[in-house]
Amino acid sequence: MEQILIGKGEAQVNLLARYGNRHGLVAGATGTGKTVSLMVLAEGFSRMGVPVFMADVKGDVSGLAMPGAPSDKVHQRVAEIGMTDYVAEANPVIFWDLFGKLGHPVRTTVSEVGPTLMGRLLELNDTQSGVLEIAFRVADDQGLLLLDLEDLRSLLAFIAESRKEVSARYGLVSAQSVGAIQRAVLGLENAGAAAFFGEPALELGDLMRTDLSGRGIISILAADQLILSPRLYSTLLLWLVSELFENLPEVGDLTRPKLVLFIDEAHLLFDDAPKALRDKVEQAVRLIRSKGVGIYFCSQFPDDVPNEILGQLGNRIQHALRAYTPRDQKAVRTAAETFASNPKLNVAEVISRLAVGEALVSTLQEKGVPAPVERTLICPPRCRMGPITPEESAMVRSRSPLSGKYDTPVNRESAHEILTRRAQELAAATPEAVGGKQGAKVAEQERSVIGDLLWGTKRRQGMVETLAKQAARTAGSQLGRQILRGILGGILGGSRR
Repeated sequence: MEQILIGKGEAQVNLLARYGNRHGLVAGATGTGKTVSLMVLAEGFSRMGVPVFMADVKGDVSGLAMPGAPSDKVHQRVAEIGMTDYVAEANPVIFWDLFGKLGHPVRTTVSEVGPTLMGRLLELNDTQSGVLEIAFRVADDQGLLLLDLEDLRSLLAFIAESRKEVSARYGLVSAQSVGAIQRAVLGLENAGAAAFFGEPALELGDLMRTDLSGRGIISILAADQLILSPRLYSTLLLWLVSELFENLPEVGDLTRPKLVLFIDEAHLLFDDAPKALRDKVEQAVRLIRSKGVGIYFCSQFPDDVPNEILGQLGNRIQHALRAYTPRDQKAVRTAAETFASNPKLNVAEVISRLAVGEALVSTLQEKGVPAPVERTLICPPRCRMGPITPEESAMVRSRSPLSGKYDTPVNRESAHEILTRRAQELAAATPEAVGGKQGAKVAEQERSVIGDLLWGTKRRQGMVETLAKQAARTAGSQLGRQILRGILGGILGGSRR
């Protein structure tokens, strides 16, 4: 039976591979050993052939790429736990970086992020979020590619110019709301988020790779700078969960997961999130295990994760909590109440006395029943405990099997180019506006052309017919190709471009 050795309590404590997709939680105060526990789990999954994705918010997870340096302390811990097969070794690692400096760039398209997560990223209110939903719907209905923020700006400008037609079809769109969204997009660009949107977009298959020996590759996202923009960090991770949920097939119960995600600073996913979004995240987390994906949240306090999701986390590693403040005391109570009880252990008392490298551990055992919580001495990882050097990082990146695939951005024809060309064709086909009744007539003709471009209605004669033929050549395959979206706003597999 495949399993990961986590440590030793009264006996050895293991995480069974067949329940690795039942999700988990690694919690504890700063400096109590959470990162070591994450590394033990990550390299354990990798050793059994399961790919791993994890965010490195402090820079110390990069040590997974290098073998550990055995010491007397490590040998003592190995002997105490009974790790008979211990050997210092590196793990197969691919580095990623949204900004493209410390790894392959991570990109996706605006269309794939969808209006729900984009609205949260832009910090829009309910009214503005509704207008953004309409903008995405116009783009989806017309098959307009929204690849980057330039495309989104062009779409918003088009919506502003044709508010009357859009409002009549989809609901009221005000100039004030469109303007607020445009300003938010500008602020997002100024914050450096433009790097996240574009192509080549990340392919899920590249996070689900194994090396030639069959070991799961560990994808490490450099997040020490990204974490300074919490909304962008959380949006990236929620988008990834959404993509996996919407596009992976149902596989039922497997002998081991297909992919495991480790989400550090998990509270950022839920801070200030509206209830509707939290409900959708809860649904995705609950159902994604049937796709063979396990999610392991990491945070200081167990109640950083909403109760509805906390109840779904079957594998728990709880490091020390210091009950100095009312907030700390509440977290201790939450931790004690959510473990499978052990009559030999008073969790509420022990949790504040755990040493560094110790944890309270409960994992799912046969038939998915949580094992009684045990005070556990955590295994040392086989890799380096600490960050690697810039030279070592460069060496690992140079050996990446994805070299050259994502490093050069691509800007193909999308909404910006299509809408710009339509505007130019409209200007060329429309006589110069003049005053009085003739000017009003020209304006009416322009509105008719906008309507034709939006809704594909019967083309009018003369100027409009000519313009329609030109638009058909340029928009051709996009027009009338609708896009279907899932619970988090991501594009469903069958309608991806």
